[in-house]
This record gives sequence, C-alpha cells and structure tokens, in this order.
Amino acid sequence: MAEPASISQGIAARYATALFDLAKEAGALPALEADIATLEAALDVSPELREVLASPVVARAEQGAVVAAIADKAGLAGLTANTLRLMAERRRLFALPQVLAKLSALVAEEKGEVTAEVTAATALSAEQSQKLAETLAARVGKTVKLNTTVDESLIGGLVVKLGSTMIDTSVRAKLASLQNAMKEVG
Repeated sequence: MAEPASISQGIAARYATALFDLAKEAGALPALEADIATLEAALDVSPELREVLASPVVARAEQGAVVAAIADKAGLAGLTANTLRLMAERRRLFALPQVLAKLSALVAEEKGEVTAEVTAATALSAEQSQKLAETLAARVGKTVKLNTTVDESLIGGLVVKLGSTMIDTSVRAKLASLQNAMKEVG
C-alpha cells in the first residue's frame, strides 16, 4: 500500500532537515551537494533501483544491502551513507526522491540560489542561458540556476517558472491569446 503524499512529504522533510543540519554543522555541504546529484542521477537512470526502494515486498536487509552497495560504489559521504542505512532500517526509502528534492532546496537556499524552470522552443546557447540567468537574478536578487528543457510545440519564445511567477513569451501562447480575442469579436 502506498503512503499518502502528505505523509511522504513529512517524512522526507524530517530526514532532509536532519541530514542538512548535520552536514552544515560538520562543514560538509559541498559533499552533501555532490551526494544529492549522484543519488538523483542513479534514480534517473535506474528504474530497477526506484522499484527496489519503493517496494514494500523487498526485505529491509535487502534494501539495506542495496543502499550500502550504492554508497560504497558511488563514494557517498559518511553522513549520507548513514542516513540511507537508517532509512532502510526504518523502511523509509520510498521517500528518497522527496528527501533529495528537499535537500536540494535547502542547499540552494543556504547558497542564496533559486532555480528557474525554463522551457524553450529550441536549445538555448550558453550566451543566451547566461543572459537569461543574469536578467532573472537582477529581478529576484539571488543567484539563479536554470533547469532548461526544450518543447518544440512552443514554436518560439520561452516559458519561465520562477517560484510562483510564470512568464510565458511563447509564440504558442500569443497565438492562443489572438485566437481567443478573435472568438470574442466574432
């Protein structure tokens, strides 16, 4: 039986906050940031890993062995490896993706960064990405990291989501707006 989303979020927040506080106290935030990226990449490329971590059928010992092997092979920091082992013992590995997302947010906040979700009609050049990041940084007063995806259905332009703000300059949105205006007239 799957856990309700609110319970998963609560569990994830507690583990993430505890790990973040310990890493900050130990001066190990750069190592934690590297571990987060490593674990996110492992979850992205391995559906089998996601299945083992989320499955209630897989025994605790087996989940513990899997995370121990991953920690050793990936060279994860001691704090991260111990947290994964504790999560395996307590049958909380199903919340690992949420833990990683919360940790990423905590590290970014500590560094004074925000992440902007950018969807573009074509891939942005390095110069375009840099200019966009600088423009957004001037607007929000923090360093902005871009998470860029390409969606050719936009035809042209960008859709930028920064926190609760969305800026849609896509041709698709402009055409939809024009179509709605024409319906109102006719």
